[in-house]
Amino acid sequence: MVRAGLSAAVLLEAASAMADETGIEKVTLSALARRFGVKDASLYSHVRNLRDLRVRVALLASEEMTGRIADAVAGRSGKEALVAFADAYRAYALAHPGRYAATQMRFEPEEVADSAGFRRSVELTYGMLRGYGLREPDLTDAGRLLRSSFHGFVHLELGGGFGHSRAVGESWARALDALHVALENWPSRDGTQDGTQDGTQDGTEDDGENR
Repeated sequence: MVRAGLSAAVLLEAASAMADETGIEKVTLSALARRFGVKDASLYSHVRNLRDLRVRVALLASEEMTGRIADAVAGRSGKEALVAFADAYRAYALAHPGRYAATQMRFEPEEVADSAGFRRSVELTYGMLRGYGLREPDLTDAGRLLRSSFHGFVHLELGGGFGHSRAVGESWARALDALHVALENWPSRDGTQDGTQDGTQDGTEDDGENR
């Protein structure tokens, strides 16, 4: 019998909290069932399997994170938008490490096809980059640069990978300064600087990546 009050939304909230407490890899159906004092079988009325549960955590996290980024970059452009975007990204990852880790899983296209969070993340990234005069395929290349830079930094920070005495926040700020310079002076495909393009598109934006 399903415990009264147990629902997909309640399980998702608990799984998301558990992810931040112990890590997304330790979110299991058995652990979640123990938290509610029920048998594992009771959860299958609300989630299909463990993968389904973790994907739901990732989709929720993506919507939360993207919402914060959207609020941060609203009305901003250029370096102000870049810094606001990056700071919101980092702040969410540090506050919700397990949920953030879930967003970095590899997804099947059908799992995120209806995700407003992932789709909006791509739109926000490309919109910010158009402010630097970039167009395809440079939009995608620059988007990958930002994603790898942001994720690499916060992944190391969350894991305690920065042992130098210099404040991590200061290094973060300088990294953003460097990314801004790189975007303003983006090289063209013939080797010259190409930071004054008109921002029109040559093709589709979304190549199926999460960000």
